[in-house]
Amino acid sequence: MQIMKWIGFIAATILITACFFPWVTITSRQIVISGIDSEGTNWGKPAFTHFVFTGLYLLFILLQKTWTKVANVFISGMNLAWAIRNYIRIGGCEAGECPEKHTALYIILFASIIMLVCAFAIDSRLRGRKIVES
Repeated sequence: MQIMKWIGFIAATILITACFFPWVTITSRQIVISGIDSEGTNWGKPAFTHFVFTGLYLLFILLQKTWTKVANVFISGMNLAWAIRNYIRIGGCEAGECPEKHTALYIILFASIIMLVCAFAIDSRLRGRKIVES
């Protein structure tokens, strides 16, 4: 299952990269919103939470401990929840005005799903030690 670590690493890199590209365009107000720049709205900087979750995800991939698999599933689940929140909140229609969604918003959603699948599939058994199940 070593390939799943690499797929998860690539998905995390793609997610971080997609945070810098435009997510939506609000044509009536001539605003382009990305994960870093949401000037003209009150949404803050939604990509910074992705940065924290993805950094922890990558750290837990590198560590060879049993507890990191459980923590990694939790972290990637929170990352997916944040991506869904961004998709609904930033990409949704508000007051009869629907923003134009760009590809990066979809990429963040799919990369988060891939990261969660990889977190479930990563083999974190400690080699050379016997794990006693009760």
